[in-house]
Amino acid sequence: MPSTLDPDLLRTFVAIAETGSFTAAAGRVHRTQSAVSMQVKRLEESLGRALFEREGRAVALTPHGEILLDHARRILRLHQEALAAFDADAIHGDVAVGSPDDYASTFLPPILARFAQTHPRVHVEVVVEDSTMLVERLAQGRVHLAIVTEGNGETGGVVVHREPLVWVTSARHRAHEEDPVPLAVFSPNCCFRRRALAALARVGRAARVAYTSLSVAGIHAAVDAGLAVSAELRGTVRPGQRILTEADGFPPLGDVGVTLQRSPHATGRLIDRLEQHMLEALRAVPVFARAA
Repeated sequence: MPSTLDPDLLRTFVAIAETGSFTAAAGRVHRTQSAVSMQVKRLEESLGRALFEREGRAVALTPHGEILLDHARRILRLHQEALAAFDADAIHGDVAVGSPDDYASTFLPPILARFAQTHPRVHVEVVVEDSTMLVERLAQGRVHLAIVTEGNGETGGVVVHREPLVWVTSARHRAHEEDPVPLAVFSPNCCFRRRALAALARVGRAARVAYTSLSVAGIHAAVDAGLAVSAELRGTVRPGQRILTEADGFPPLGDVGVTLQRSPHATGRLIDRLEQHMLEALRAVPVFARAA
């Protein structure tokens, strides 16, 4: 049994566990895939236990790997906190990050969790509002960085992903055959809502707003219950839902960009570091990679 656990090996182990891939983990820890494989081999040999089960290109944790993961995360967090405590130049401060509900409930938490591991003296506040409100908060300087859906009055920013907006309905119900079409949508400010109504109007198909929700959970509940049709990014379509096409009488909705916006009032090393971290992490989000 080893007398120590190398933080570098643990960092690579956690990266593989969180990404489910040696290739993706190699990119995160800035090593070659062969170097990552060697690190895992060293860690497994030192513990005398297999940590991963290989399933083609994907990997999954063994029971021993599950046990180690919790310990590894705590060790790395404490390791980083100890280094930061003695680093006079360590980045610290408060920052506000904005996101619509659908992004905030899916890929944003792990992105910010990884940032917290490497910057333990930074306090991040998450503001969850629709994209239009976030654009206003950015202009006011009340939010420093925000993930914003393109087409909500934003200017500039960096497009981190682009994919089709699609019609979705329950695979077990026939709401899409009703006339007028019942829609489950976000607030009137939402660009998905505007696109959906405009597209149906162009083809002369009647529609009514049957369900309005401030949360993506509410939209999913209405669709899954067969109460309405909605418009979602293709990569976020859930099991039990099916995509509607022109063959079903639903016109194309076009592509939508997901952008990272920075407030003109946000300056300094802390904002620079978090912005770069978010750009890199958002471009590697699995749901985006699957939809590409």
